[in-house]
Amino acid sequence: MRQTKTDESMARAQEAASNDPERAEVIARARRFKASWFELGEALTEVRKHRRYRQWGHSTFEDYCRRELHLREDTANKLTGAYSFLQSRAPEVLRRTGDEAPLPSYQAVDFWRRAEDTDAPTETVEEIRRLVVDEGTTAPRLSRLYRDVVFPIDRAASGEKTLEALSQTIDRLQKLLDAAQAGRLLPARLIDQAHGVLNELSNAVASKTERAA
Repeated sequence: MRQTKTDESMARAQEAASNDPERAEVIARARRFKASWFELGEALTEVRKHRRYRQWGHSTFEDYCRRELHLREDTANKLTGAYSFLQSRAPEVLRRTGDEAPLPSYQAVDFWRRAEDTDAPTETVEEIRRLVVDEGTTAPRLSRLYRDVVFPIDRAASGEKTLEALSQTIDRLQKLLDAAQAGRLLPARLIDQAHGVLNELSNAVASKTERAA
């Protein structure tokens, strides 16, 4: 199988770190990450706990993950969070090989972890735990089944954000139309029509915002 540029870069980094076994091992685990996230989650947890990244020339854990392991900050945080959560709540899962029971994804464990911090019904959280630990249910399926119960959307806040974003978009479009008119990039008739529609839309948004206030 042909190596990707990222894997080639990480292979070189692993070789360059050969005189530092711990550093080289973390890179190796990152390269094997897609096959099993447990060992990478464990290694990253230790690196963060003992601030090993400073010894390796990185000022922050996030910088180390991004530059050396090619992991996004969000991914690194979910990996360490999911590993630590399993370590405390279901350590037996970390000893699995995948033969006797399914290995849950870190995204699914993260969903369960976040569900534990909500006011969701106890039976719902227990069902999520069962699906993650016993069945290895994927995060997308968990989200479809329980998102609205565990993480209900604040409809009012969502509506306010939508109106605010719409108002900002209208302003940008108005400015772009002015620039197009100044540069004679479009027919004046079309620009005038577009301005008329946007003005009407802007008034509707403003009226809706005032009623919601």
